[in-house]
Amino acid sequence: MKKLIRSFGYAFKGVAYATTSQLNFRIHLVATVLVVILGYCLKISTSEWQWVMLCITIVLVTEIFNTMIETLVDLVSPGYNEKAGRIKDMSAGAVVIAAIFALATGLIIFIPKLLMLFSHAA
Repeated sequence: MKKLIRSFGYAFKGVAYATTSQLNFRIHLVATVLVVILGYCLKISTSEWQWVMLCITIVLVTEIFNTMIETLVDLVSPGYNEKAGRIKDMSAGAVVIAAIFALATGLIIFIPKLLMLFSHAA
């Protein structure tokens, strides 16, 4: 049991490192808070919450993987290396793809609700 608890400690230490060292991770966390507040205010459905939470998870996980890959590449290739640069670019590209998916999903879920809200207010 002690080993299990310790492993969670290491995991949270990794999330803390990503939070303190990576601006983009912090930006994604702020976006997460805003989306959760918006979802709560607009009373999105359970299935919509599942999509929102999936998007949040995918973006945060890819951002952590991007940080992992960049750190590992810097470790094994401290000097400039074209292939190392390509690896880092592709890793960042994975985050962009995840973020675009999350944005598209958010637009599909939130735009109709916002339009309905504004049409009733007018």
